[in-house]
Formats: sequence, C-alpha cells, structure tokens
Amino acid sequence: MTKTCIRVLADPVQIKECKESLNQLDEQLELATQIFNLSGNAARLKILFLLHKEEKMCPCDLSDILDISVGGVSQHLRKLKDGGLVQSKKVGQTVFYSIPENKITMLNTLIELLIQEEKHLTI
Repeated sequence: MTKTCIRVLADPVQIKECKESLNQLDEQLELATQIFNLSGNAARLKILFLLHKEEKMCPCDLSDILDISVGGVSQHLRKLKDGGLVQSKKVGQTVFYSIPENKITMLNTLIELLIQEEKHLTI
C-alpha cells in the first residue's frame, strides 16, 4: 500500500525558514555526516574516544589498548586522517595522532555521551 502526502495548504514561511536554517548549517551538517560515517566503526569510535581522552597517542599504544594489530590501527587512523578527524605529528621516529582543534567541538557531544556512560557504569 502506497501512502501519499495530502496537504491542504503549504506554509511557505515555514518552508522558507527551514530551507534557510539548513543552508546556514550546511557546513556543520556536512561535518556531522562525516563524523558519523567515520565513527560508525567500533574501532574508529574507540580510537576517537581515546584520542579525545589522552589528547595524543601513537599507533602502538592504541594497538595494545584495543588488541588490534598495529597495521589494523594504522588503517583506521588513515581513514580518520583522510576524513580530517585526526592529525599526525612525527616526534623522532614516533608518529602521534590527535584530534584537530577545529574538530573537537563537533566530536565533544559524541565523546561526552560515551564518558557519561563510562562514569555511569563505574558507579
């Protein structure tokens, strides 16, 4: 059974205001979509959580914590880096990954939900 929309009167003011709201948020919505797409993988979400919590980490530490091979962690980090959600900095022979400042605000809501759940579970 196909359902159709039967509208008696359109509200042109509402439609215009909603379109303007979406246009104003276009960049933020694009970033949110990117974050959700990339963090939709449990390992990448864990990596983002750990980088948020610790500020910077190397792939070896992430590998030890997550029980994933360094190669596997590196693949996840590459996807996150290609998506602009992490950045890298080489110090000597070690590469450290962190979340760029301009992405922290958008990620904070997601990470804070996880932190609240972590606190709730430890009580």
